[in-house]
Amino acid sequence: MNTINVDVVSAEESIFSGQARFVALPGEAGELGILPKHTPLITRIKPGSVRIEMADGSEEFIFVAGGILEVQPNQVTVLSDTAIRGQDLDDHKAQEAKAAAEDALKNAKSEVDLARAQSELAIMAAQLAALRKYREKR
Repeated sequence: MNTINVDVVSAEESIFSGQARFVALPGEAGELGILPKHTPLITRIKPGSVRIEMADGSEEFIFVAGGILEVQPNQVTVLSDTAIRGQDLDDHKAQEAKAAAEDALKNAKSEVDLARAQSELAIMAAQLAALRKYREKR
């Protein structure tokens, strides 16, 4: 069976490293699906879920807050400032952070504050969506 090595790395640590049959993640222009021997590619990714289908058929879910994807024929590397394993996502914390981002959006006093709040709100909405996807698969 063909597999591809997958590494998901955050600014703080390596989140995942292992062999997979398939990887799906949110590209800027839509969902990307990566199989072994994929054409080389470097692109940005949006906040959302990275779904890794392991060699044994099980799945691993990781939330990323955007980042960079590099694909080589036998290697997938996902680099993200923030990456959280599906089982480590906390609904209560995500809801609180979303509410804080909404408040910041309402109270933005400059274009920079507005842009920062919009970005944070989009990331938190993506994190909550990733949490729902993870729970559906469990």
